[in-house]
Amino acid sequence: MVIVAGHIIVEPQQRESYLAGCVSVVEQARGTVGCLDFAITADLVVPGRINIYERWESRADVENFRGSGPSDEQSTAILSASVAEYDVAGVRSLIGEATV
Repeated sequence: MVIVAGHIIVEPQQRESYLAGCVSVVEQARGTVGCLDFAITADLVVPGRINIYERWESRADVENFRGSGPSDEQSTAILSASVAEYDVAGVRSLIGEATV
């Protein structure tokens, strides 16, 4: 399993439009083979922060989806970023699986 997690920072007044531009990416990712979870969300505390969380079955699945990354417009809006990829060796469930 692979987890991609971190955050990006945009101007606070651009955050909602940035997130609106990510809706199709989230929908596409969630429909991709190997995607276990995918979220791009507004941070509850920092006005310009956007949290990134992805969970994939394998590195190959991440690479097949990844493509070229954010659009030029989205890349321009990013002031800073801290996102990393983690290879997961084991998993322990803390709360039962919820279905939505």
